Amino acid sequence: MMSVERDASPHTLSAYTRDLEDADSGSGGLMQADEQAIEGWYQSLSTRGLSPATQARRRSAVRQFYRFALGEGWRADDPSRRLDAPKQGRSLPKVLSRDEVTAILSAVAARDGAAGLRLLALIELAYASGLRVSELLALRVEAVRRDPGYLIVRGKGGKERLAPLNASAREAVKGWLVARDAARPEKGPDSPWLFPSSSAKGHLTPRRFAQLLDQAAIDANIDPARVSPHVLRHAFATHLLEGGADLRVVQTLLGHADIGTTQIYTHVATDRLSQVVHSKHPLARED
Repeated sequence: MMSVERDASPHTLSAYTRDLEDADSGSGGLMQADEQAIEGWYQSLSTRGLSPATQARRRSAVRQFYRFALGEGWRADDPSRRLDAPKQGRSLPKVLSRDEVTAILSAVAARDGAAGLRLLALIELAYASGLRVSELLALRVEAVRRDPGYLIVRGKGGKERLAPLNASAREAVKGWLVARDAARPEKGPDSPWLFPSSSAKGHLTPRRFAQLLDQAAIDANIDPARVSPHVLRHAFATHLLEGGADLRVVQTLLGHADIGTTQIYTHVATDRLSQVVHSKHPLARED
């Protein structure tokens, strides 16, 4: 059902599988468990040291399973109905300043060779469009051959959206395409991916991109712990809001189904603007 009706991603399906397997083993069997068994399993999550976010996800997976089981007539009751969601504070996303993003891009642009051109294209695309790393690495080369002003991206739940490309990103992609085509073998078909590799999927992996980004951060004198592919997406959203972009527009660009997910960036932008006022305003005073 999750795969066919909801078009859930392989990552989501894998997470639900792990969550339900844990609940099945911890409750004595999901199909046989009563309320006491399910509540006992759920309480064990906290004692095992699982984070509130992980507890909430496992609760959601189990509750959805039992709703499905009720609808299919597999069970006549829902033993998960009394599970309360764990209280959790929402942490602010990590974000880079505009100067830090510029420093990383400058460090990468100073490199020679195809590897530098590839990384520059990756970072420019991520920062220009706010793509998820999975969306970025799954881009097909034919999507950018004609130098488009935007990309059509298939995101979570199979939903499509437009991802704009600025002039800097388009130039970086052009440079990478020249190097990519020059490195193609003379015989054999071309890879369909914009960023091909020898991985099982045929394109660059998120782990490898993260490793390359870490080195770029070091070259730019930035702590690599503060930098990741997803942080570039955070920077995209935060810098748009700092520049006065409408929250609904940012929601659309990020592909968020719920605007509440996007609103977290307003707190980041407000905090940063407040810091600027306190540090730069001529009448600012230390307490």
